[in-house]
Amino acid sequence: MNILFVVKEFPHSRVIGGPIIIYNRVKYLARAGHAVSLVAFKPYEPSPEQVESIARYCEDLRLVPPVPRRGAMRRARDFCLGPVPPYFMLNYSEEMYEAIRVMVRDRAYDVAVSEYSMVAQYLYRNPDLEGIRRVMSVHECYYLARRKVRQVQGLSREGLAACLQLKGLKEFEFDMYADADKVLTLTEEGRDELLVIRPGLDISVVPHGVDTEGFRPVERPPGPPTVMFLGNYLHDPNRDAMVWFATEGWPRLKREVPDCRFLVVGRGPTPDMQELARRDPSIVLTGTVDEVQPYFAESDVFICPVRMGGGFRGKVLEAMASGVPVVSTSLGAEGLPALDGENMVLAETPVSLAAEAVRLLRDGEAASRIAANARLLMEEKFSWQHGVEILEKVLLEVVTS
Repeated sequence: MNILFVVKEFPHSRVIGGPIIIYNRVKYLARAGHAVSLVAFKPYEPSPEQVESIARYCEDLRLVPPVPRRGAMRRARDFCLGPVPPYFMLNYSEEMYEAIRVMVRDRAYDVAVSEYSMVAQYLYRNPDLEGIRRVMSVHECYYLARRKVRQVQGLSREGLAACLQLKGLKEFEFDMYADADKVLTLTEEGRDELLVIRPGLDISVVPHGVDTEGFRPVERPPGPPTVMFLGNYLHDPNRDAMVWFATEGWPRLKREVPDCRFLVVGRGPTPDMQELARRDPSIVLTGTVDEVQPYFAESDVFICPVRMGGGFRGKVLEAMASGVPVVSTSLGAEGLPALDGENMVLAETPVSLAAEAVRLLRDGEAASRIAANARLLMEEKFSWQHGVEILEKVLLEVVTS
């Protein structure tokens, strides 16, 4: 197959979060003999090493400048007159349309795959893609995510912003999905949520994966008891999760384990996160890191207190593969065969998350048993190759149908 990936954020070998899914899909499909090309927005200037890590697998690689932040007057005009709903205008780019136009003119593609719904708009009713199968990979349904933010945040600034972002969102987003030749979700729960709203969608589940060789248990170096969270904090569900737990759960945990530290790994710590760390030295913000494996190695418990968003949490897979016991909300464990007390621990409030983390910090036998079961699950069902083999089969069916 000749495959074109249209991607929201430039993926490379060292990225964390959703883009690492795309990097591994490209890598394994190319290794399987398919011709893969990719066009992506670049939110920052990547290093030559980062570019090379994905370019080696691409027949054609193009990076489009990020959409500049619009002023208040422009945002107001877009809200009323924009060609797509306000939330999709955040990533609306004529330069991306032009890049796709040039790529399909220069090469005959069998299928175009949009990774993240935000860039599915470039496949939707695009005349330049005539004769090319279109597959939309839904890492997160934006309508459902914005609706959840409105419910959780209420009349806060974030909640009111979500209300405005819902304008026209449901109809446009689900019309996009209905127009595709195939829709992909990361989990069965994600598939079912879409089908409740638009029952006729053609959806296949292609799960996340983890590099079980790159992420593996290692001997923990000496150091204080450590609870870890990982994320891209420019993605608001991650920021919200950290602030929610640090504000309401971490004080409870600190009372029980005074020498414990909260290791918050990942790029884009926001001002409210930085203020929490400034007031409490036991909260450690790393910012962007080249590799996350060393931070798993020095952690005793991985906590995933997410309460918004959707899709698979690659961070949870990485923790489980690294032999770090996971304490998570049920939303954070979405897509996993999570067995409470067997391969992870489930809790739904910051206080209960903290209490379960304390229990694992004190009960080394339980922590080791849960970590070992989780590692076995990763080896058996969640290797990258397993997930990409499913994707390859789905794409072949789409192209040949």
